[in-house]
Amino acid sequence: MELTRRRALAGAAAIAAAPLVPSTAVKAAAPMADKQAPSYYRYKVGDIQVTVVSDGKNTSPLLDSFITNAKKEEVNAALEKAFLPRDVFTIYFAPLVINTGGKLVVIDTGNGPVANVNSKGAAGQFVANMIAAGFDPKAVDMVVISHFHGDHVNGLLASDGTPAFPNAEVLVPATEWKFWMDDGEMSRAPAGRMQGLFKNNRNIFEAGLKKQVTPYEWGKEVAPGLLAVESVGHTPGHTSYVLSSGSGKVFVQSDVTNNPNPFATNPGWHAFFDQDADVAEKTRRRVYDMVAAEKLQVQGFHYPFPGLGNVEKDGSGYRVIPAPWNPTI
Repeated sequence: MELTRRRALAGAAAIAAAPLVPSTAVKAAAPMADKQAPSYYRYKVGDIQVTVVSDGKNTSPLLDSFITNAKKEEVNAALEKAFLPRDVFTIYFAPLVINTGGKLVVIDTGNGPVANVNSKGAAGQFVANMIAAGFDPKAVDMVVISHFHGDHVNGLLASDGTPAFPNAEVLVPATEWKFWMDDGEMSRAPAGRMQGLFKNNRNIFEAGLKKQVTPYEWGKEVAPGLLAVESVGHTPGHTSYVLSSGSGKVFVQSDVTNNPNPFATNPGWHAFFDQDADVAEKTRRRVYDMVAAEKLQVQGFHYPFPGLGNVEKDGSGYRVIPAPWNPTI
């Protein structure tokens, strides 16, 4: 039926004259959530099961000194290009729990319980998320540490100062152990951050963990299927790993980069937390050239969760392509 102008006007007038429907309060189906679900993600490397367990994140103001060889405006431009906010920088943390079938192995431990309190729950989530993922910290056989920065070692101790993984052997890079436990190195450490790191590491390892510590060498398996790989610069003994089983292989990069935006896209940028920035840059380029050429998947401690992806060359830098989320294991 053709809608004439007269009929359309009559219909509009009828709607306007109709009484309003009494308003009623609309009730939501459920209350708003006030926190995320526990954050963990599982995948297989051959016969080994990897569980990425989030320790949360830290967001802080972007300081002029954050990247020592780039201007703040350049950094902001890189963040905007990656659809990230200006003037702040977010660092993510993701330790691993590896089930080899015979051993339960943790790689790095996150920021720890003090950081959880100080950050109001934003960081220091590792143990809580690990338990939510079905793991008992008392069942951990080995804790493998990549390097001695607080976001990797502070979770070794529980809130009462006792070992968080009481039955685990704690494996540490021999070069890293030698540096941080050297009284001469500690006496020469610059005031501020470096002195604080020495003090923190001594408190952790000498207070309650010394009997559990075993130093390891590069080029050797430190746990079943887990090969320790030298990747120095970030710290003197910084270590990455190749996890392999059957035909499966993943490069666990630790802190070869921090957040890939902007440190993979701009591999020549030097962050203040790299102890030897020139060496760290050479390591970054060497490692990323290798994983790109071999099409080797990379697990990044500071990548956005869950941190698994591939690396490809992109101009003078690199691009990290996140692995698709897999709803099955």
